[in-house]
Formats: sequence, structure tokens, C-alpha cells
Amino acid sequence: MFFFAKVLATCGELWYDNNKQILAPSGASNTKKEGIRMKEVFEKCKSKMDKTIHALKTEYGAIRAGRANPQVLDRLSVDYYGTQTPINQLASVSATEARVLTVAPWDKSVLKAIEKAIQASDIGINPQNDGSVIRLTFPPLTEDRRKELAKDVQKIGETSKVAIRSIRRDCMEKLKAMKKNSDITEDDLKDGEKEIQKITDGFIKDIDEIAAAKEKEILEI
Repeated sequence: MFFFAKVLATCGELWYDNNKQILAPSGASNTKKEGIRMKEVFEKCKSKMDKTIHALKTEYGAIRAGRANPQVLDRLSVDYYGTQTPINQLASVSATEARVLTVAPWDKSVLKAIEKAIQASDIGINPQNDGSVIRLTFPPLTEDRRKELAKDVQKIGETSKVAIRSIRRDCMEKLKAMKKNSDITEDDLKDGEKEIQKITDGFIKDIDEIAAAKEKEILEI
């Protein structure tokens, strides 16, 4: 299982309104120009960290936990009139039973292509094609397999944390460069560094919670 978190950016401790919009950081320079520049750094940071969380959830969704989960097909695509198109854009994918996933394409001509894509994937389930829909029956996991997957969940979570900390580091460097160029003051830099750590801690906490929920799902019998 591979996990790629290609995220490099800058970040800061952010304040949000009820719509989770970024507000001006406390202690920011009263100079409008400086404030705008710092806000841009913070916005880019949050965007990149959000992408890391999205990548984490996508990776976890692809883990087969012994129950029907539509997300296992999210990364699969087929050739549809010369264009590689995700299966979930060509068909309704739903868990019709606890361990049964049903794929119902809107264009029946693509049914065979979807079947072949699933067979060629690493999902490890043989699709059943009845001519109208494809069904995937998820076998229950053994205890050893559950433990193995739980370890994978932890590893993926740690990889995500590394990505988040990389964003934090780049953010620090960005603010230091701004200070060196006299774009922000020393006080701005100190405030920004505090903000960076706070928002980083928030994302790390999110990762821990998401990983814990996925591990619990896997270990449940």
C-alpha cells in the first residue's frame, strides 16, 4: 500500500468565523500591506494541510475493512470513449448490504470495462456481473488480517503527520524570508511562528482522530 502526500506550503495559527473563513491573526501588523501578505501565507498553508487530510481519508477509504465501502472504488477508472473516467462518475456505487457493494452503471455498455478494472485492481474481490449490475461481496477479515491492517492505518497516519510538519517547516521559512526582506516585523514573525504551531497541532489532532476511528472500524468484529 502506498501513500503519497505531496504537500509543501506554508501555514500559521488561524482564527475562523462560523463559516470557517480565515480571519486576521492576533498580533498581526497594523500595516495593511503586511497583514495581507501574512494572510496569504496562512491561507496557502491551510489549503495544503487540508489536501493532506483529504489524501489521508482517501487512502483510508481504500482499505478493505471486511464490510462494503463504496470508497474502495474511488481510485479506479476505465476508458470511456477515449477518456479515463473514474468508476464513480459512470455508475451508482452503493452498499446494498453490509458486505455487498453494488455498481450500477448508467450506460450498460461500460459494464464489462468496469468488471475488468476491478479484476485488475488490488481490491482482491472477484466481481459478479449479472448483465445489469456488478456486485462485490466482501469476505469477513481474519483476526490476523485485522491486526495487519490496523498497523497499516498507523503507518499511513504517521506519514500524514510528516507531511503536515513539512508544511509547518516551509511556513516558518516563508515567514523568516519575509522578515529578512522587511515585509513583516519581528513581532509579526513571532506571532506567525506561534500561529504555525497552533494550527499544526490542530491538524495533527485531526489525523490522530481519523486514524483512531479507522482502526476501530477495522478491529470491530
